[in-house]
Amino acid sequence: VQLVESGGRSVQTGDSLRLSCTASGRTFAGGYPTAWFRQVLGGEREFVAFITWNGDATELADSVKGRFTISRDNPKNTVFLQMNALKPEDTAVYYCAARVTQNLAGRYLRVDDYNYWGQGTQVTVSS
Repeated sequence: VQLVESGGRSVQTGDSLRLSCTASGRTFAGGYPTAWFRQVLGGEREFVAFITWNGDATELADSVKGRFTISRDNPKNTVFLQMNALKPEDTAVYYCAARVTQNLAGRYLRVDDYNYWGQGTQVTVSS
């Protein structure tokens, strides 16, 4: 499975962005549990958002609740992260991660839960 993120760029405080994560390779229409993480230079990779394999449940980090949403379009093998009301502290490289296993159920919020990662896309928010 290959994951490719897109949509990151430089924006101003209060702007919106939509990141996309498209999977290719060993995929199927049902999808895999997928999450977005972010990392600042020199920092730890931190959880941002999670979505179940079929999109029936999501989880968001407290720091982004009310501003970000995660969704998916399984026929297009794509997961989205809609980011509204962006703040300078949202500046980071955003990574998409998929948990490719036979067990599709459950919530997965840790870096170690994921075995496939994208290359990351830079989001920069200026004040």
